Amino acid sequence: MSDDGSNGPGARGNAGWSGGEDDGRSDAFDPWRNPELFQGVLSKRVFAFLIDLVVLSIPVVLAIVFITVFGVITLGLGWTLFWIVSPASVIWALIYYGASLGGPHSATIGMRALGIEMATWTGEPGYFVLGAVHAFLFWLSLSMLTPLVLLVGLFNGRRRLLHDILLGTVIINSTALAPQTARSY
Repeated sequence: MSDDGSNGPGARGNAGWSGGEDDGRSDAFDPWRNPELFQGVLSKRVFAFLIDLVVLSIPVVLAIVFITVFGVITLGLGWTLFWIVSPASVIWALIYYGASLGGPHSATIGMRALGIEMATWTGEPGYFVLGAVHAFLFWLSLSMLTPLVLLVGLFNGRRRLLHDILLGTVIINSTALAPQTARSY
């Protein structure tokens, strides 16, 4: 990284930058310059969430079935393991989101299926801790503000939700980003 704050081409070639007068990167992924990056992102996020919910629930349901069968075999003694299901579910969700959003695709399985990905405000891909905190803040805001938290995305050009704004992330159409990256080289 150079002293002027530019990251070079990077993983995405900084394709969404609009450029700024002060530091050369005042607005990342400009919705006026690149509206295709944000078209349909909110609806895709909802469906990606539903897909991820299924992916997250499969191991939890399998664990519940295992504990149930184990409890029957041990004449009820194995059912004491049910206390571990809730904390294990939270840990599983944090690992899933951290690993997938912090992975090479910067997207969960649901996001990849719908062609969206997460990037930092500077245009770089996410990392494990950012992905885990992103999921934690989403669930926290959803539980405190109910689904009304989704309304925040309707009132900004980048279709960012409250937790995106707090963390400095943006969700973009990865399919629209590919032609831009090719053009930037």
